[in-house]
Amino acid sequence: MLLWVGLGNPEPGMARQRHNIGFMALDRIADRHRFSPWRSRFKGLVAEGMIGGHKILALKPMTYMNASGESVQAASAFFKIPPGDITAFHDELDLVPGKVRVKMGGGAAGHNGLRSMDRQLGTQDYHRVRLGIGHPGHKDRVTGHVLGDFAKVDQDWLASLLDAVADAAPMLAAGTPEAFMTRVALLTQDAS
Repeated sequence: MLLWVGLGNPEPGMARQRHNIGFMALDRIADRHRFSPWRSRFKGLVAEGMIGGHKILALKPMTYMNASGESVQAASAFFKIPPGDITAFHDELDLVPGKVRVKMGGGAAGHNGLRSMDRQLGTQDYHRVRLGIGHPGHKDRVTGHVLGDFAKVDQDWLASLLDAVADAAPMLAAGTPEAFMTRVALLTQDAS
């Protein structure tokens, strides 16, 4: 079983914020691949499904970003899922909007959700799907940017990105992140 974690904040008023793109990606994947309905478990919402012959447990922590690791640790401990089979989908300031990069391990780079996961799992050795939201240009504007809603002008590239991530998910499940990134790039190349 693979554990795919979307990082975000649970308040309904936060649903369209850039910081919640991890939730958005997981919602699109679960919908596209006909996962079970979301239900409360492990201090979060979980849905289960199959992608490319791999069983996936999708998890959206409802603990707020700063404590996401509590939910992830509870689910991974219950199902005995090792860190190498965990993938976090999260917003990434250092990528232009709509770009995706996948990597294994690394630092939290100031991302409180990743920092919480590192702390609770006791390791940084899990996969990250970094979803580009762009940088506002100055560090003083980061909080407002991240916690701000996606603008109307962002809707086309955002929808294209979320669709592409869902379409390419079988490649991610198969453990071929390069193919996943290539497929997402091809599917989003015309989005603006």
